[in-house]
Amino acid sequence: MASREWDLLDGVFAPPFSATTHVAMEILGLLGDGEPRYRRHGSFLEVGSGTGVIAVSAALAGCERVVATDISVAAVQNTGINAERHRVTDRVRALHSDLFSALDPDERFDTIYWHSNFVLAPDRYRYQSVHEAAYVDPGYQAHGRYLVEAPLRLTEGGRALLQFSDRGDLGRLHELAASHDRKLNVLCRHTFSEGPETIEHILYEITPAS
Repeated sequence: MASREWDLLDGVFAPPFSATTHVAMEILGLLGDGEPRYRRHGSFLEVGSGTGVIAVSAALAGCERVVATDISVAAVQNTGINAERHRVTDRVRALHSDLFSALDPDERFDTIYWHSNFVLAPDRYRYQSVHEAAYVDPGYQAHGRYLVEAPLRLTEGGRALLQFSDRGDLGRLHELAASHDRKLNVLCRHTFSEGPETIEHILYEITPAS
């Protein structure tokens, strides 16, 4: 992917079997020919890093400090392995974290990015496996936390980004943003095919509504 080779551990979301990671790279401008939607030489936080393709690519593209968090221990390990493979361990730190929970309270970033688990499940839904957390968010509780906390974790002039799918509940997402005094500004839309389906991914910037 992105003209580079990557390690993939069992139990970690597999980019070869879905176009979504490549789409994320395009949306963020990490493939070299797109508009960059991150501060190229700044700090970058990826929530839900999986294999670490995006976090490592951000470091290779010039970001001086990259933090990659994931709720899956295997994903954190996988991100670390790929940081070693591409010799960016001096710039990439992988943390086992539920969103921002493992970060220092004062840590701030120029860009915060999450390709979210957009499938809405009932509030009391319980995951059958850690892998499910990559797709499913009971009651959009994680989305609510991200909408509130991400803008508070930014440096001056920084960007809090959310990549969402039209297979998620867009109406519920916007209602949630409004309830937390947040505005969702569309930066770009990207339509692609996955099997027989046509899917649209939307990149939002989260800002205070007032």
